[in-house]
Amino acid sequence: MDHLKKPSWLKVKLPSHSAYFQVAEILKHRGLHTICQSARCPNIGECWERRTATFLILGNICTRNCGFCAVTKGQPLPLDEREPEAVLQAVQEMNLGYAVITSVTRDDLPDGGAGHFARTIELIKKNSAETRVEVLIPDFKGEERWLARILEAGPDVLNHNLETTLSLYPKINRPETGYFRSLRVLKTAARLGAITKSGLMVGLGESPDDLKRALVDLREAGCELLTMGQYLQPGPEQVPVARYYPPEEFSAWREFALKLGFRQVVAGPLVRSSYLAENLYQASRSSN
Repeated sequence: MDHLKKPSWLKVKLPSHSAYFQVAEILKHRGLHTICQSARCPNIGECWERRTATFLILGNICTRNCGFCAVTKGQPLPLDEREPEAVLQAVQEMNLGYAVITSVTRDDLPDGGAGHFARTIELIKKNSAETRVEVLIPDFKGEERWLARILEAGPDVLNHNLETTLSLYPKINRPETGYFRSLRVLKTAARLGAITKSGLMVGLGESPDDLKRALVDLREAGCELLTMGQYLQPGPEQVPVARYYPPEEFSAWREFALKLGFRQVVAGPLVRSSYLAENLYQASRSSN
């Protein structure tokens, strides 16, 4: 685990509210996965107690092996064609006004799982019309047609994480070309009319100049919404934390990002890609 001692501002309470256990039961009953569980998110108690969760589709086994991620890696199981319907049912049972859907990366599938993503969005839009849908997608190998298929389904926000700075891509077991591919995904989505969002982890060893470049690159790609959070090593097999950022540094980086032109930014030690996603979306709409 982390080689550095965790500071006090990273402590979270164990879940105890009944709503947490109600969400857990709904997910179990529907046979659904969440990134909250698979990625060992520190906010799981807070979010589930607010009756929100981020659905993980395309199964729970990823075909890539990123050095920061706790999601299981390996040979995925065949697609569960019932999964989109199960997500819809959970959205309705949880009475979600804002649903966030992400996935493992499925390089084994002909379309990377884009069609499955689109069917899930379309089901929710058709049967739960008041629910806003945010999708946090993989890069789909940069294939514009697969990205376009998802956008045709009408998500309200298209999120794709840059994750870290260019200099640290090799450290997290990603080729540097992946950095530029992710920027192209966001730029293409913005060109196709999507509200775009991305996320960065800090504490992996990036320099201030590295981080500034990543933020500038995101803005130049048309990214409008941003999350910034502290990287936490989920297990001994993942990259260790190089540094913990105090809350005041997150506030300073948030101000820097807003000055670059991001419409809204959420930054803090425990912030994750879908943390307070509805609040970020609503704030961005009211700032138009």
